[in-house]
Amino acid sequence: MPKASKKELLKLYKDHTVQLLISKFVSGELDTLNPVFDQKHGFKYPLVDEVVGDSFSTDRFLQKLFEGGVLERKLYDKIVYCPSCSSANVSIHYTCPHCKSFDVKKSSLIEHIKCGYIDTEDHFQKEDKLVCPRCHKELITPDVDYHKAGVWCTCNQCNKSFDIPVPAHFCRECQNNFIFDEAIYKDVYSYNLTPEASKEATLGWIMIGPIMEFLEAMGYTVESPGFLNGKSGTRHMFDLTAVSAENNTTAIDLATSTDDVVSEQSVISMFAKIFDSNPEKACLVVIPKMSENGRNLAALYKIDLIEAKSQTAAIESLKSCIAQ
Repeated sequence: MPKASKKELLKLYKDHTVQLLISKFVSGELDTLNPVFDQKHGFKYPLVDEVVGDSFSTDRFLQKLFEGGVLERKLYDKIVYCPSCSSANVSIHYTCPHCKSFDVKKSSLIEHIKCGYIDTEDHFQKEDKLVCPRCHKELITPDVDYHKAGVWCTCNQCNKSFDIPVPAHFCRECQNNFIFDEAIYKDVYSYNLTPEASKEATLGWIMIGPIMEFLEAMGYTVESPGFLNGKSGTRHMFDLTAVSAENNTTAIDLATSTDDVVSEQSVISMFAKIFDSNPEKACLVVIPKMSENGRNLAALYKIDLIEAKSQTAAIESLKSCIAQ
């Protein structure tokens, strides 16, 4: 699978749901994302369901992060779903190869080592002892007097015997009987953060989720992405908007670069939006640092510029910025 470009990764990292999940890995709250089995629906990822807000989108969300190089995955299990109702509440039946009934009795085959007689265990059973039906010797010590020679099955419906039953499936939800050829058979994965994503997270690329949590803890109503209506009638999008209890709005954008310096274009772009929408405060969080021209423009346009190399540093600076 081709590796995602830096541009594609940056687009993923700007999704606040992606950031929330990654922050759980980075913080140590999550080491490996393992699925949890639900009898009716199969394997689920409750933590991701909570982050995404829609359990039906979880598989697509994880697939997107895997394809984007954010998550790596390992086969965790395989699961069978009913082809009729898609339920995972499926049992396996070992059926008779002759009449297809699952009313099958399984017995152990025992061989008396000394005389070579082989039969099912129930034919050796005499009260609470094992006694050879041929020579009538008591069998006491396993692997000395006797050993297990395999299994033998008998169908209680047609009375035929066989050594290998035919596996089939039964759906407990809709009572559908089906075989492997008809089954929905899927891979189930566990997930980890890729080393590249982990490194980029510690460099501060992944910021929106933690910033949202910080602002909400301070009592702000936060939206990501956030939208403000401009005087021109245009609806402007910011990475985050935070509204205080006093109804003051702070617009926040994030700018990152794969180079050492972020260009002034992010400042110009933000100024065009705040000039029209007029929030009480505008903050531009830059990873890792802004160009000199960008700093001058931010000061001219009254945009609070936060330059940081980590989540912690950015949040601390943002705290001071908002408190002003």
